[in-house]
Amino acid sequence: MTLTPLPHRVVDRREETRDTVTLVLEPAGEPLHPFAPGQFAMVYAFGVGEIPVSVSRIPHGRRLTHTVRAVGAVSRALCELRIGASVGVRGPFGTGWDTAAARGHDLLVIAGGIGLAPLRPLIEAVLAESDAYGRLNVLVGARTPDDLLYQDEFPAWRRPFGAVTADRPSGHWTGRVGVVTTLLGEALFTPAATTAFVCGPEVMIRATARALTHRGVRPDRIQVSLERNMRCATGHCGHCQLGPLLLCRDGPVVGYTQAEPLLTVREL
Repeated sequence: MTLTPLPHRVVDRREETRDTVTLVLEPAGEPLHPFAPGQFAMVYAFGVGEIPVSVSRIPHGRRLTHTVRAVGAVSRALCELRIGASVGVRGPFGTGWDTAAARGHDLLVIAGGIGLAPLRPLIEAVLAESDAYGRLNVLVGARTPDDLLYQDEFPAWRRPFGAVTADRPSGHWTGRVGVVTTLLGEALFTPAATTAFVCGPEVMIRATARALTHRGVRPDRIQVSLERNMRCATGHCGHCQLGPLLLCRDGPVVGYTQAEPLLTVREL
């Protein structure tokens, strides 16, 4: 873990949606320690500030990939960066997806909106070692079709089952309409031997976890990635506290059995 921001240069930039950009960063000198799927970095826009951003791809070598949605001053500044610009990055921080516990199981990867970003490295890791797992199901939802990330990668994720839905149709969308939980009825999995990985808005996480347990997936086999306002990323400032958890240290990935009682407390 590196606590001091190390300089990185933007070497590639892709506009995913109207407000979301994927940046590929290369260290200008010393590289950070390797990231695991589900972990995050603190990315610093010089002169503006820093925010936590999940790693959205873990390529071989020194580069990092982050997908950023413009929702505040720092994220907007990062989204406006062009190739050649410099940023500071420190990390890796937090817990990652526990793929070791899922070996031999059917997998459900369920994403809502920008929640697909921290799940993409998990999907790619499973596809690279597919013989170690059962059936992979990738279920993706977004508010509108225009909010869907990584659409050109969907065909590779549809083995044995993958589906995409939008809450509200727009334009020439001919795909599925509805919340992501509506896709569960078609997914191919054996509930008693399934591990689920869920990331998205908290309302989506709650609804998805309840639907999974109703289908027979064990609560201790559901992993969720949670979000709070992270400042220090080292568990000292307390800004990311969720009950007894400090999500920068104890999360963002936690088991649903631990998260469920906390998510039922209003504004916790």
